[in-house]
Amino acid sequence: MLPVKKAVEDSQTDEGIDRLAQAMTQFELAMIVAKHAHEQWGLRCAATTGVKGYSPTDLLVLHMVGYGPKRLADICFALNVEDTHIVSYALKKLQRDGLVTTEKIGKDTFFVVTDLGAKLVAEYKSVRKRYLIRSLAKLSGGTPELEQVTEMLRMLSGLYQQAARSAENSLAL
Repeated sequence: MLPVKKAVEDSQTDEGIDRLAQAMTQFELAMIVAKHAHEQWGLRCAATTGVKGYSPTDLLVLHMVGYGPKRLADICFALNVEDTHIVSYALKKLQRDGLVTTEKIGKDTFFVVTDLGAKLVAEYKSVRKRYLIRSLAKLSGGTPELEQVTEMLRMLSGLYQQAARSAENSLAL
């Protein structure tokens, strides 16, 4: 039997599924640790630029809007946030503090960074480059395979979403 076929057959057995479940648990724990580390990084990096008192979500929303005008739905989609109230609340805080504003284009309302918001996003990117990106370059020898990791995480996100829908639909039966 070919090795690939054997691996596929093994993954279909209870023993193969159990091994995969154990590996997936370790991967999920690593993602949770990475998520928390990313949030801590964002908060501390923002603090170095003088931005304090915001949640990790607030900072992600500011960063997203810093890439160009976005509608509420665009931000929610990009961040995979189903509850639009979470992003809407972040935008209200950022507007209140003069970091974002709105523009009407046709019937749509777009959120855009103000000059102050753009300055803070630029400072964040500078600190990120100085401390995070340079460290990553040293660690990886300058050629990280982030594109493959990014694609794998996107595929896993899709699997999680599909599994969540399937589980939810099974409750309705």
